[in-house]
Amino acid sequence: MNDMSLMNLQAGKTWVGAAAIEALAAGLRGKVLEASDASYDEARAIWNAMIDRRPALIVQCAGAADVVNAVRFASDNKLLVSVRGGGHNIAGNAVCDGGMMIDLSPMKSVRVDVAAKRAWVEPGATLADLDKETQSFGLAVPTGINSTTGIAGLTLGGGFGWITRKYGLTIDNLVSADVVTANGELVRASLTENGDLFWALRGGGGNFGIVTAFEFRLHELGPQVLSGLVVHPFADAQTVLQEYREALETAPDELTCWVVMRQAPPLPFLPQEWHGREILVLAMCYCGDIAEGEKATQRLRSIGNPIADVVAPHPFAGWQQAFDPLLTPGARNYWKSHDFIALSDATIGILIDAIGKLPGPECEIFIAHLGGAVGRVATGATAFPQRNSHFVMNVHARWREPGMDGACIGWARKLFEAAKPHSVGTAYVNFMPEDEGDRVEAAYAGNYQRLGEIKRRYDPQNLFRMNQNVRPRDEAS
Repeated sequence: MNDMSLMNLQAGKTWVGAAAIEALAAGLRGKVLEASDASYDEARAIWNAMIDRRPALIVQCAGAADVVNAVRFASDNKLLVSVRGGGHNIAGNAVCDGGMMIDLSPMKSVRVDVAAKRAWVEPGATLADLDKETQSFGLAVPTGINSTTGIAGLTLGGGFGWITRKYGLTIDNLVSADVVTANGELVRASLTENGDLFWALRGGGGNFGIVTAFEFRLHELGPQVLSGLVVHPFADAQTVLQEYREALETAPDELTCWVVMRQAPPLPFLPQEWHGREILVLAMCYCGDIAEGEKATQRLRSIGNPIADVVAPHPFAGWQQAFDPLLTPGARNYWKSHDFIALSDATIGILIDAIGKLPGPECEIFIAHLGGAVGRVATGATAFPQRNSHFVMNVHARWREPGMDGACIGWARKLFEAAKPHSVGTAYVNFMPEDEGDRVEAAYAGNYQRLGEIKRRYDPQNLFRMNQNVRPRDEAS
């Protein structure tokens, strides 16, 4: 142990010495890292390269007992705590400065019960880990669209993707969770056990404890789905978006179609003269019979005069990874997000104007279409705040050089403010950057008060505050 680095581990008047840290390490199956360890920098690196924080300790957990020991140690020593699952969250809350980072990434087990249609998943697993296991048996959990995302953060914030309209949010398929609470107890949360905690976990983020195992309901799917991209010239954006909006009115739950607007990457199926030019992409997936999917996608695919149409049967696990090359680690990222009930003409005009002012070749606007099964769950049934919204906008600023920070962040913020009058005020917390702490209450709308009350019961000292933080109710009042 490096005593100089230990001097930085301070919270209030509490100092943590080498002997205490060695005792912690001796009780773990995993390991404790500090700044002098060779793997420290790799362990603290996360997806968003804008985040460069240095925990005094990183506890790499091998199982639930390690998580219990780490939480008790942090609580006893009044340490700032961050929790890393996949490390993909835009806000970068997986890593803290000067405190303890509880790293769950070694905990990657996925176990499938085919007969019961259940999957038990540890919090370090990624969406790719889950898909590889479940698709081996023709089963799936509705998750997100980037396979390197961690299942833990995605689930706790809600979770939506290509099959959500048919099967619900990720949290709608959560059956139970094993949770280490702020006092270091391991409890089970489900509809029949610690029901208030289970309600809060389904959309309330990492505010209420550390989940060490998720139990999911599985659905029969695949191995192939009808999926792919239809690429349009951006000059046709207004007409395409208006017809897209109309086509969705009669779309079956099995069909999901989202919009991406950006400069064209060098995709092999695009003519070279389009590389680097502004495009509008309709990305679609039909999670049912392929022949029925051909009929259901016909209206969307007949819009306008596309540059390319590569919608075809694909392995579902492969389609889940289709956007991975555009979302690799190492870039600087900043997001802004709104929920919309409708994609109005005024909103479309704002989006088109913003694409005309893209600050860089990797910046984009993404529009997700929800509804379907999501809207058939009552608003108060889970902590997830917005069951009525049909569209989620994510303004994704992405760039490489720190010198572009001002232009890219400014572009995202300007678009966010311009679209605000047309939004409903809630937000998907997984899309909120670190500077939106003052937006959390509005993001959860009518569910925020109950979240604060549950927070007071399970984490009255707000140990788990490196997140889009819900404060304990007595503090928030």
